[in-house]
Amino acid sequence: MPAIEQVYSAFELNSYDFSLFRERNQKNEIVSSKSKTLRGLGVKHGDMLYLQSAAPSGEPILSDRAASTSGVSAGGTGSRPSSANVPTANKSLTNIQEDEVDQQLAKLDGKIDKQRDPKLCRHNNNSRCFHCSALEPYDEAYLKEHNIKHLSFHSYLRKMTSGVDRGKFLALEDISCRIKNGCKDHPPWPKGICSKCQPNAITLNRQVYRHVDNVTFENTNLVENFLNYWRITGHQRIGFLYGTYEIYSDVPLGIRAKVVAIYEPNQESTKDSVRLLPDNHEDIVNQLASSLGLTRVGWIFTDLLPEDVKKGTVKHTRNVSTHFISAQECIMAGYFQNLYPNPCKYASTGYFGSKFVTVCVTGDKINQVHMEGYQVSNQCMALVRDNCLVPTKDAPELGYVRESSDKQYVPDVYYKNNKCLYLFRIID
Repeated sequence: MPAIEQVYSAFELNSYDFSLFRERNQKNEIVSSKSKTLRGLGVKHGDMLYLQSAAPSGEPILSDRAASTSGVSAGGTGSRPSSANVPTANKSLTNIQEDEVDQQLAKLDGKIDKQRDPKLCRHNNNSRCFHCSALEPYDEAYLKEHNIKHLSFHSYLRKMTSGVDRGKFLALEDISCRIKNGCKDHPPWPKGICSKCQPNAITLNRQVYRHVDNVTFENTNLVENFLNYWRITGHQRIGFLYGTYEIYSDVPLGIRAKVVAIYEPNQESTKDSVRLLPDNHEDIVNQLASSLGLTRVGWIFTDLLPEDVKKGTVKHTRNVSTHFISAQECIMAGYFQNLYPNPCKYASTGYFGSKFVTVCVTGDKINQVHMEGYQVSNQCMALVRDNCLVPTKDAPELGYVRESSDKQYVPDVYYKNNKCLYLFRIID
């Protein structure tokens, strides 16, 4: 008899709303299986098991997969933030402390002023008409005219709260790819599933807003010092970006990540790969940054291949014919974004999306060293958090969605374009 059935029968329970653990602190869970008994799962006579009446919420499952291109990869990860920074459904929204830049933007009107048209405006300077009235920060014509591809996050919030109810019932929800716990109508997965606990299918699409609209470095020496390692050894390099978030005036209600320092953690690298190692100095660096009013705002990695050493040119390997960012880099970016969620008072959990940025240093069209900034979408964050997405071996630009198994249910994932999965978006 399967393990869950054995416990169900032995205690004469009336529902399957329970979980089994090998440890008292609810660790080392015994996962439900259609075929394995308790003995088959390694439980011996006399072993102590712990029953929990409802499965704990736990932390999101995050992928340890690394970032890689024509070959940047990382086998380790940065440390998690404190448990207070991990989204939980029961967290009171009154305790959510939004970032300072979000508090500043919330106080701004956000409207885009228009100049008085001398031909069409027939009123005095103190009046407004249709032709010179201020525009909303999400005005489509203005964004198109100024070649702004995405709404800023606060422009998106203004759009969502512009209705009659003024956003009174607005509740931003993170995508979930996991089965909801606590369903009493059937045995737990894989023995049963229903429409109430089954996660919805996901259709990948372009995200209309972005949490960060620009990335800037305080001075050029930061990047030059970071690139010196590659110039000397020819090996790739990864660093963490420390800085602040500030208002970015070129985009209505925009946010800019300002980088003032790059910390290079303990790592092993070759010309084709990078592997992060356990770093004993990380906590000290974070404490020092905090005392200076700085926070970790992103990560940076190199993908540089020399073309002409004498001229100092590099190969242009990332383009429309190959890829701009690989699936493994998307997964790594999603992993970091999940580690650093964005506090938001409109989110039901208190957190929504992330401001954590990804910067790739590679060659451009004229074979010069060039930097590009990215963030993956909230859809990609959810797929990475719930361990649904893995890279492919033969095509770095493509990601692979896991198939459902006895251990994990994976929802259906669809996409509209067979050339692009829309898992990331570029920061201009």
